[in-house]
Amino acid sequence: MGEEAPPQPSSSSSWEKDLADALEEGGCDLETVRNIVQGRQLPAHLRAKVWKIALNVVGKGDSLASWDGSLDLPEQSIVHKDCQELIDQLSVPEEEKSVLLLDIESVITFYCKSRNVKYSSCLGWIYLLKPLVHLHLTRSDLYNCFYAIMNKFIPRDCFMKGRPFHLFRLLLQYHEPGLCSFLDTKKMTPDSYALNWLGSLFSYYCSAEVTQAIWDGYLQQADPFFIYFLMLIILVNAKDIIIAQESDKEEMIKFLETSPANLDIEDIEDLFSLAQYYCSKTPASFRKGNSSLFGSSLLGLKDDDTDLSQALCLAVSVSEILQANQQQGEGVRFFVVDCRPAEQYNAGHLSTAFHLDSDLMLQNPSEFAQSVKSLLEAQKQSIESGSIAGGEHLCFMGSGREEEDMYMNMVLAHFLQKNKEYVSIAKGGFMALQQHLADINVEGPENGYGHWIASTSGSRSSINSSVDGDSPNGSSDGKGVKSLVNKMTVALKTKSVNVKEKVISFIENTSTPVDRIPFNIPWPDRASLERHVSSSDRVGKPYRGVKPVFSIGDEEEYDTDEIDSSSMSDDDRKEVVNIQTWTNKPDVKYNFPCNEVKENGHMFPSHLLVTATHMYCLREIPSRKGLAYIQSRQALNSVVKITSKKKHPELITFKYGNSNTSGIEILAVERYLIPNAGDATKAIKQQIMKVLDALES
Repeated sequence: MGEEAPPQPSSSSSWEKDLADALEEGGCDLETVRNIVQGRQLPAHLRAKVWKIALNVVGKGDSLASWDGSLDLPEQSIVHKDCQELIDQLSVPEEEKSVLLLDIESVITFYCKSRNVKYSSCLGWIYLLKPLVHLHLTRSDLYNCFYAIMNKFIPRDCFMKGRPFHLFRLLLQYHEPGLCSFLDTKKMTPDSYALNWLGSLFSYYCSAEVTQAIWDGYLQQADPFFIYFLMLIILVNAKDIIIAQESDKEEMIKFLETSPANLDIEDIEDLFSLAQYYCSKTPASFRKGNSSLFGSSLLGLKDDDTDLSQALCLAVSVSEILQANQQQGEGVRFFVVDCRPAEQYNAGHLSTAFHLDSDLMLQNPSEFAQSVKSLLEAQKQSIESGSIAGGEHLCFMGSGREEEDMYMNMVLAHFLQKNKEYVSIAKGGFMALQQHLADINVEGPENGYGHWIASTSGSRSSINSSVDGDSPNGSSDGKGVKSLVNKMTVALKTKSVNVKEKVISFIENTSTPVDRIPFNIPWPDRASLERHVSSSDRVGKPYRGVKPVFSIGDEEEYDTDEIDSSSMSDDDRKEVVNIQTWTNKPDVKYNFPCNEVKENGHMFPSHLLVTATHMYCLREIPSRKGLAYIQSRQALNSVVKITSKKKHPELITFKYGNSNTSGIEILAVERYLIPNAGDATKAIKQQIMKVLDALES
């Protein structure tokens, strides 16, 4: 049977002519075809040539030449029957039917013999041959195209409960957790409705015209995983109907299974555009980690040791996590959540990671809920501020040791139950991260990734982690990787810690060692760094002093449920005063111009006024020059602690509360950035001593 192309249309658009010319010249590759076609539907008379290029079978020899042609498989009668049914569906002239039947039956028989595969009707091969038969190919080309499709585009284990369907469920959960959860509760697994979507590349249900249009796009993509995104769009498209349906499980499965039949030729462009969008929002590890699903079975199955049916969620490689947030543009960016115990986190962590102690989930549920709130708020603000730590995609990192990561898995399950989209796990955990950094450190000099491992004490990690990944964008990102805004990270530093104390931690935990960041880098202004933790995110009980697990500089970091003195909103501030009038009051002994530093990093130009008995903070009102709010008024005898950081001596923390036999009860915390802070704290301490002396006497 020769290649019988239908007659060429008399008039064709310029791109069709360009394509015809390129194909005619010979030596045309897939890239050339793509550049000319640009996603448009192929002209029927050129389809065969384009598909052969896309399947890389141009010039391939006749594989069947050495075969004796005997049709003698044990299941040959089933093969013959299925092939006959296919012929009956085609509008082929009567005199050609017998030749075509023999060609199709020969292709399937030879494939089974050469690959040592047992034929079964449920494999759907007949439906893969159907679009190819429309191309009027020679028997040799028909076989080569069929073989190439089977080898490149049909995943291994494409049967009930097979690996490809467990992977599809993880993809669905990543993008549409609510829909995935709904189908899970109905026990509607992807293999129950999508077996023939994947096994026939949609030709089982779609019309010949629609199938050709889908294959035009899919074969040119040359990405076997793209079918997953086409499947995802078809499912998402049916979402509202599925969830609203009252029918029983069998009816719903039937509805879903046949839904591709509703596709029209006009839908294909949208189908592909949406699939591309979802594809761009999916970690590259989805493909790389599962590449053994496609291709020759002779290739190693080394990735297949991971049981996808048991996976909680999509796994992302540590190399992708490191590269993703360096890249510009719209790609996937991760907000990494380190779920290891506090002492492990303190010893060393990914500098951009938020710490969420997974032990809290059982030990202190209310504090865990608080931490989760802060996490989501921190994620939101890191995205808005353009931080290098920011990303829509939540990636949870454990230690990499199974028994230790049990609690992290519970935390993961918690987020999934809340139908949080874009949830993944760092494959191999922190151990894999350390190993990866050690591996790539050997290969070459630092390549713009900076020093990734930070430790809370500010000391360098044992791994001097200069990174030389295979990212094309290894260089520093243009927004100034070394700026404090981009180093914002929230660290929960001890087991019983409330997040709120720690939001300022972008001062301590930066992706470069602290001593490499001069403090004269401009602080983030309000526009660039919106709220990191809202003032309502607090636990009501006051903290009673417990020995700190560690200290930074000469400041002991209490793990506090502290009550921020300024928890009221500015609208609630009653008194507006004239700054000049107040600073000139006779009882004001000191006036220190400063910036009040909120726990989210906001800075407010202020004045700290000290009288004989009290300390006032006047916050300037930007819109009303010379006026200020009385932001706080604290009795000097209520100051229980004044601390500063060795590395940042201008940042002073005042803690107010009561000292009693059971310890220190912290009632309020205020932080100020004070120029010449040493003079200010000395003066304030002297005044406090006077007050205390007066009280004693």
